[in-house]
Amino acid sequence: MAAGNVNPFNLSDSEDEADQRAEDGVHIEKSPSVGTQGPSSNNPFSPQADAEPPALLVSSTRTSPSVEGISVSVAAAAMTVALAETRVSVDVIAAQLIRDHYILTALEFHTELLESGRELPRLRDYFSNPGNFERQTGTPPACKEQGLGPGGPLNRAGSISTLDSLDFARYSDDGNRESDERVAVLEFELRKAKETIQALRTNLTQAAESDTQERNKNYSSHPETQEPIRPLEKRALNFLVNEYLLKNEYKLSAITFSDENDDQDFELWDDVGLNIPKPPDLLQIYRNCGSALPSPRYTVDVAVGVESGELTGNYITQKSDLLQQQQTEVVEELEYQISLLNEEKQSLADHIKKLQSEIQSLRRTVSPPPPDQGSQPTPPSSSTPPQPPLDNGQYLDIRGASEPDKPPTESTPPTQTISNPTHTSSQSHAKLKSRGTVVFDQPNRKLSPAFQQALLSFCKMSADSRLGAEVSRIADNEESVMLMLGRCLPHIVPNVLLAKREELIPLILCTACLHPEPKERDQLLHILFNLIKRPDDEQRQMILTGCVAFARHVGPTRVEAELLPQCWEQINHKYPERRLLVAEACGALAPYLPKEIRSSLVLSMLQQMLAEDKADMVREAVVKSLAIIMGYIDDPDKYSQGFELMLLSLGDPSERVVSAIHQVFIPAFAAWTTELGNLQTTLIPSLLARIEKLLKGEHGLDEHKLHMFLSALQSLIPPLFSVVIQNAPFTHRVNLQGDIPPIEVTRFPRPASPLQDIATIVGSRETLSALLILYDYQLEHEGTTGWDSLLWVVNQLLPQLIDIVGRINVASTTCVHEFSRFFWRLCRTFGKIFTNTKVKPQFQEILRLSEENVDALTGNGILTKATVPIYATGVLTCYNQDEDRKLLVGFLEDVMTTLSLSHAPLDSLKASFVELGANPVYHELLLTVLWYGVVHTSALVRCTAARMFELLVKGVNETLVAQRVVPALITLSSDPEISVRISTIPAFGTIMETVTQKELLERVKMQLASFLEDPQYQDQHSLHMEIIRTFGRVGPNAEPRFRDEFVLPHLHKLALGNNVQATESKRIDIATQLFEAYSALSCCFISEELMVNHFLPGLRCLRTDMEQLSPEHEVILSSMIKEGEIKVENRGIGQAEGSVSIAASLVGEDAKTKFLSKMGQLTTSGAMLANVFQRKK
Repeated sequence: MAAGNVNPFNLSDSEDEADQRAEDGVHIEKSPSVGTQGPSSNNPFSPQADAEPPALLVSSTRTSPSVEGISVSVAAAAMTVALAETRVSVDVIAAQLIRDHYILTALEFHTELLESGRELPRLRDYFSNPGNFERQTGTPPACKEQGLGPGGPLNRAGSISTLDSLDFARYSDDGNRESDERVAVLEFELRKAKETIQALRTNLTQAAESDTQERNKNYSSHPETQEPIRPLEKRALNFLVNEYLLKNEYKLSAITFSDENDDQDFELWDDVGLNIPKPPDLLQIYRNCGSALPSPRYTVDVAVGVESGELTGNYITQKSDLLQQQQTEVVEELEYQISLLNEEKQSLADHIKKLQSEIQSLRRTVSPPPPDQGSQPTPPSSSTPPQPPLDNGQYLDIRGASEPDKPPTESTPPTQTISNPTHTSSQSHAKLKSRGTVVFDQPNRKLSPAFQQALLSFCKMSADSRLGAEVSRIADNEESVMLMLGRCLPHIVPNVLLAKREELIPLILCTACLHPEPKERDQLLHILFNLIKRPDDEQRQMILTGCVAFARHVGPTRVEAELLPQCWEQINHKYPERRLLVAEACGALAPYLPKEIRSSLVLSMLQQMLAEDKADMVREAVVKSLAIIMGYIDDPDKYSQGFELMLLSLGDPSERVVSAIHQVFIPAFAAWTTELGNLQTTLIPSLLARIEKLLKGEHGLDEHKLHMFLSALQSLIPPLFSVVIQNAPFTHRVNLQGDIPPIEVTRFPRPASPLQDIATIVGSRETLSALLILYDYQLEHEGTTGWDSLLWVVNQLLPQLIDIVGRINVASTTCVHEFSRFFWRLCRTFGKIFTNTKVKPQFQEILRLSEENVDALTGNGILTKATVPIYATGVLTCYNQDEDRKLLVGFLEDVMTTLSLSHAPLDSLKASFVELGANPVYHELLLTVLWYGVVHTSALVRCTAARMFELLVKGVNETLVAQRVVPALITLSSDPEISVRISTIPAFGTIMETVTQKELLERVKMQLASFLEDPQYQDQHSLHMEIIRTFGRVGPNAEPRFRDEFVLPHLHKLALGNNVQATESKRIDIATQLFEAYSALSCCFISEELMVNHFLPGLRCLRTDMEQLSPEHEVILSSMIKEGEIKVENRGIGQAEGSVSIAASLVGEDAKTKFLSKMGQLTTSGAMLANVFQRKK
C-alpha cells in the first residue's frame, strides 16, 4: 500500500511490504510511526480532520517490549533500526511456524504480538480465515505437497485454541472434552468474525472517504450538478434525521419515519456501516454549514499540509452561487406574494372605501407627533396609514425593518403594530383598527439608510418563502383569517398522519363556511371528502356531523352548489368506504336541501347506487338514506318511484339490506303514504295483488317472492293500526290529563326498530295509552259504525287474506310458517277483543266445524287446506290463557275427528302439529289432543292419533316420550282393530331412531318383535309392508345394535318368506319394499358375520323374486351380491380392513355407473314399481 494512501487509523504492518523485505534479505520491523497520513476528507462522516499527528498516536502499548520506555525520537529510531538488522523478522518466524504446521505455537505467538500491540497481518489473516481449520476427511497427509501451501487445511484438535479461551478443567477425565473443544473453537470463530466485520467497516469507510473526495472535486468544478444519494449516505442521514425528530419531540413523525425505514436500526450508529464516530447532530451541522463554511485550516490534511489560501477561491465561488440562488428564490416568493395581494385587492376595495371616512375623521381629531422626535407621521389612533401599504391594511405587519413597505429615512425607526393586552376577541374590527401605534425609541445615531438596511439584514427572519410570508402577516379580521386558512390548509393536510386527520375537520369546515372565494371553498370541501382514504365508522360520523353543521350554517343553496357535487364525484369511487360516506351524506343532508333537489337529484343518485353498487354495506346505507328522503319528500308523483325502490330493496340478496328495508324504509314510506291517504287504498292492496298473482302462476309458487311480499305486509301492520286508532270516532275524546295507566309490556309484539313502535308513530306512550283505552271500549261497547279505517280491515283485508291462505300449498312448511307469523302479529297488534270478535268468527265461518259436517265433508274441502294450520298456529296461539288453550285443543280435536271420519287427507293436521311442535310450550297440549284420539271410540280416529305420534316424537324430550308417548302407543298396539296396531309401527320406528334410553328401546323392540313373531300376524300383508318400510326409513340412523340384532335378521326372514308367497300382488309389494330397505341399509357398516348370515342371504332371496318380476332389478342385486362376496373373501384373508359399505364397494366405474343408472330408471314409489313388475309378467 502506498504511503500516501495509508489509513492513519490502521497502524499495523503491511503484509506485502514484509514479504518483499523478506525476499530481499532485509528484515527490518517497521515502526508504527513510519509513513505519512493520507489526505483527509471533508466528508462529515470521515474521521476527524483535526486529529493529532501520527507520531502522537503511538502509545507505549504498541511498541516492542525491548524498546518500552524509550521516547520516540530520531536517535532512538536510528538505534532501533540498527538493532533490528541483526535479528530475524517476526513475519519470517510466523511464516515458518505456519509452513511447518506449528499452529498452536503460531497462535500463542499471535496472541503475544496482540498483547504487545504489534499485530502481524500474516497471523491475523490466517487465524481469521475459518477455511484454514475445516476438518478434512480422507485427505492424505501429503496434501501440503499437492499445492495447498502453507496454512493448508488442518484437522481440528482440542489443542487448537486461544490462550484466553483455554479452560484447563476441560482436560479432566469427565468425558466432555470433545464438546468443550467445540465450544472453544466456536468462541474463537465468533471473535474472528467480529474482527472481520470491523475490518470490513474500515475498508468501507476508506471507500466512502475516497468517494467523497472525488465528489467534492466534481462539485468544485461543476456545482450545478448533483449525483444521486448513495446507500451509505442515505443510512447516515436517516440516522441523523431520526435523532433530530426524537430530540425535538416529534415522536409520531419519528415512529412513522422508523417504520418506513424498517431495514435500519436507529438505536445503533454502527448499523450505518461506517467505522467512524457518530457525527454531530443535524442542528450542529446546519449551524456550521449555514452561517459560514468552516475555516480551511480545520479541514487540511496534516500529512499533505495544504495551505489555507488554496481553498479561498472555491469558497468565494460557492458563496456567490449560494447568494445568487437565494436572491432568485426571494424574487420568486415576492412575485407569488404580489399575485396573492392582487387577488385580495379586488375583494378589499369596498372595505378600504368604508375606512376612508374613519381615517379622515381621525386625522382631524388627532395631531401627528412632532417630526423632531424621530417618529413617522402616522395617526396614533389608527393602524392604517394614509396610503394603503402592500397588504392593503389587511394584516398587522410584524416584519419590522427587514422588510419595510417604504424605504426608511434617517429619522424613521422600525415600528410595529401590537395589540392591546386588554383587547378581547369580541370587539369589532373598527375597534381593532383604532388601536394605537407603538413608537420605539430611536438612538441618537447618524446611520445611512443603506447601512441600516444592510445591518438589519443579518437578523434571521424568513419572509421570502410561502410559509414565511404567511407567518410575517397577522390577520386582523375574520375574513383575512379565512383567506390565510384557505391558503395554508392544502399544505397542512398531506403532512398530517392519517389516524389524526379527523382533527382537521372543524378547521376545514369553518374555513369552507366563511371563505369568500367559491373556488377555495370547493377545494376545501374536496379535501374534506378526500381527507381519509378509507374512513372508518367513527371518522365518517365526524365528517357527516361536520357536513350537517356546514349545511345548517350556509343554507340550502350552497349545500346544493357546494356539497352535492362532492358526493356526485365519489359515487363510483373504488373504495367502498368512500361510497358509503356518499350514501350516508345524502341522507344526512336531505333535511337541508331544496325540496326539488331532494326528490330529483338525490333520489336519482341513491337509486343508481342501490341498483349498481356491489358492496352490501353501501346498499344498506343507501336504503337508510332513501328512508330519510321518504320522510322529507312532499311530491305525490314520486310515490310510484318509492314503491319500486321498496320492491327492489326487498329482493336484494343481502340480509343486511333486507333488514334495513324493514327497519327503516318501510316505516318511513308508510308514514308518507299515510299522509297521502294511500296506505289502505294503494300500498297494501298492491302487495296483496302481487301475492295473488304469485298463487296463480303456471310454473309453481315462488316461495322467495311470497316471503318478500308477505314480510313487507307484516312490516306495515304497525302503521295500519296507527291509522285505525288515529282515525277512530273517539279521537276527539282523547284526554292526556290525569293519570294514564301504562301499557302492558306484552300488549304489542316487540318492534323490529323504533320506527315500528306504535308509540313512536302516534307521538308518545301516553297518547297511545289513552287511545288504546278508548279503542278497546269502542270495540266492546259501541261497535264499528262510522269507523271506516277499521271497517276496511274487517270487510276487505281479512276476507282477502283468508282467501289467499286457502289457496297456498299446505305441504309448503315455509308458506304456512310465514302466514302464521303474519296473522299472529296482526292479531296481537289489533288486540284480543278484535281477534275474538272480528278474526275468529271469519275463520270459523269458513271452516264450519259443526256436527252435521262430521260424516260428510261435502263443500268443506277447506279443512284440507292451509287454513287449518294457519288458524291454529297464527290466530288461536296469540293469547295463552286457559280459555285460549282450551279453544285450541278443541279445534285440533275436531279437525282430527272430522278428517278421520271423512277419510280425508291428514296434511292440514300434520302441518298444524309440525308448526306447533316446533315450540316446546305446546308439547303437553298436543299430547292431550293425541290422547283424546287414543281413547276415541272410532278406530279411524285412533289410527290418525297413532300416525300423529310419529310427527311429535322427534321434538319431544325423552321424559315425555317415556311418560306419555310410549304408554299411549302400547295401548294402541293392543287395539282390537288391526289397522290401529299397524298405524303404531312408524311411531315405534321413530322412537328407535331418536331415543337413547335403553329401557325405552327394549320396550319398543319387544313390541316390534311381537308384531313379527306372533302367529296372528303371519298373514298380515299390510303389517309386513309397514314394518319393512319403517326398517328402511329408520335403519340407517338407528342404534347399530338394534340394526344388527333386529332389523337385518328380520328382513332376511321376510325376504325368505316372500319367495313362497303365492299371491303375486303381495309378492310384488313385499319385493318392492325389500329392495328399497336393502338399498338404504347398504350404506351402513355391516360386520362380516352379519354379511354372511343375513345380508347376502336376504339379497339372494330378493334376487330370486326379481328374476321372475324385474330383470332390471335383478342386475343391480347381482352386482351388489357379487361385490359383497368379494369383500367378505378379501376380509377373510386379511387383505381388507375397516367397514364395508356395499354402495361404496362397487369399485369399478362401469359397475357404479350402471348401478346408478338403473336406480335412476326406477322409482321408489311402491305403486309405480308394482306397475313396472306387472308389465314384466
